[in-house]
Amino acid sequence: MDSPMCLVENADGELHVVPGAIKYLMGLNQKVVVVSVVGLYRTGKSYLMNKLAGKRKGFALGATIQSKTKGIWMWCVPHPEKRDHTLVLLDTEGLGDVEKGDSKNDAWIFSLAILLSSTLVYNSRGTIDNQAVENLQYVSELTERIKVNSSSAASSSHDDEEGGDAQFVQFFPNFVWAIRDFTLLLEIDGRNVTEDEYLEHSLELRKGGGKKNLMYNLPRECIRNYFPSRKCFVFPTPTTPANMPHLDSMDEAGLCGSFRKVADTFCCFIFQESRTKTVKGGHNVTGRMLGHLVNTYVETIAKGSVPCLENAVLAMAQIENQAAVDEGQVVYQRGMEEVKALFPVDMGQISAHHLRSDHQATQAFMKRSFKDENGDFLKALAVAIAKHYADLLIQNEDASEKKCAALLEKLSAPMAQKIKEGIYTTPGGYELYCNHHDNMVAQYRAEPDKGVGAEEILEQFLREKSLEKNSILQADKKLTENEKRIYEEKERSAVLEQEKKAAEEKRLEMERTMEDDRRSKDEKLKQMEEKMKEEMKQQERDFHRALECKVQEQKDLLEKGHKEKADLMRQEIEEFKKSNTPGKEGGGFLESTVMPVLRFGLDAANTVFQYKLMRGAFMK
Repeated sequence: MDSPMCLVENADGELHVVPGAIKYLMGLNQKVVVVSVVGLYRTGKSYLMNKLAGKRKGFALGATIQSKTKGIWMWCVPHPEKRDHTLVLLDTEGLGDVEKGDSKNDAWIFSLAILLSSTLVYNSRGTIDNQAVENLQYVSELTERIKVNSSSAASSSHDDEEGGDAQFVQFFPNFVWAIRDFTLLLEIDGRNVTEDEYLEHSLELRKGGGKKNLMYNLPRECIRNYFPSRKCFVFPTPTTPANMPHLDSMDEAGLCGSFRKVADTFCCFIFQESRTKTVKGGHNVTGRMLGHLVNTYVETIAKGSVPCLENAVLAMAQIENQAAVDEGQVVYQRGMEEVKALFPVDMGQISAHHLRSDHQATQAFMKRSFKDENGDFLKALAVAIAKHYADLLIQNEDASEKKCAALLEKLSAPMAQKIKEGIYTTPGGYELYCNHHDNMVAQYRAEPDKGVGAEEILEQFLREKSLEKNSILQADKKLTENEKRIYEEKERSAVLEQEKKAAEEKRLEMERTMEDDRRSKDEKLKQMEEKMKEEMKQQERDFHRALECKVQEQKDLLEKGHKEKADLMRQEIEEFKKSNTPGKEGGGFLESTVMPVLRFGLDAANTVFQYKLMRGAFMK
């Protein structure tokens, strides 16, 4: 993407997605790292985003007191450090714009930034004083505007979320506070402190009750609870006041050296520490999936409802899983084109191509699908592949039958001409006929690449020719009646033997088809089990990350003497453990419950053999 484009438009106080931006995301199949910047208008947010994009210009900076960014603008660039990842930069409309005059609208933009991001950068100017913290009032409203579970989405009560704030910690982005034009010394009580220590000091809670302390603590508690992973950067003024309006056109060398150093450190941190965007369940998000999320969240807000992480993921899963089925079918059909061009082929060839293409199709499905917990979409892919394979088997049989019939017609043409000429009606003609007949059959058998119907078509041919052969036998004056009876018995044995060969050919084909079915199902179950195990590991990592953050927060509260709040935090942690403990649906649960359900679902699907039966292919 050469330049930013508007992703979410804010017009007349209403949010709308921009179709062109969604279309761009839909074509982006790489995993994404999403970094959003929020903050008061005219605080230099856009400069940071241009810096992250590695460009001097891009997001509009502006030099007046008017806000330049409206809605949410997006810039997708290759991630400078994560291979096969796209860095998605979201520059949001400045909060508190007096021309807009709608704090509710600000709150929704802030909420969208949180819902879409891996890392949230809060940009402010000056210092972290009480006013700066209170400007983050939207943090205290998050539970009113974001729900984790569908069971609580219809309720406005934060208590309905099992595990309390810890649920949000699992899915909320990392938090980075960027303080611009910082002119103070980093000292607390005469002691030098780091930027992070300065941030933590600013977020310390006051002891005691009372409305004043309650109002003071509320935004700080919310920041601490929702964003336990916190980082702070303090930026000195980049240049002289006279040059500030021309910041976007200034050469980097003209900026303050200490400012450039902090900016470079900030970018390195974002590139290295910002995680791949994930959704509830630990699934990595691609650009295409991000597009679905934007659509879902903005549509939900437009309807006056509260965005719900679980509902958004389920809606996205339906779309993505169906697309995964379609993609798997395309991969399978493309893989089978090579062998289709060679028809007729033997069963071993078409089976080998089928199993390889089926494996590749399942891989493509697994790469794109997620939350297919009952295996419904995997079953849909299995059914689609089985139907297509059955059709190909029938096409291969038809091609074999046509080739074999044409070959027999060609090989028997000289004998047909001799019959017309009466060659076989003379005494001893039957023996001559048999010699020619045996030679013709030998030539037929020697012909390669006849496919799967060779014996069946030969059996039909011999049966059709038996009357002709018997007529020549009976007309041969050289043979005695006893010799004729011996020849008749020999012919019946030969036809019966060919019937057995044709039946054996069919039996082997059916067995191979059923074996292909079994191996295909086993392959799908194996890949699904591996995928589910990896997803469980990711969920466990997310759980422990959130748990560690909350335990550390409780520890900090105890150390600062906030025993009552620490006790409440302990209760929240226990509830979070009960409702989210990994392992209760771990490996044992997977093997004893989930996989049997998936196997049952696949077994319930019609097999290739059954689809062929439906078409009468095995009833010939």
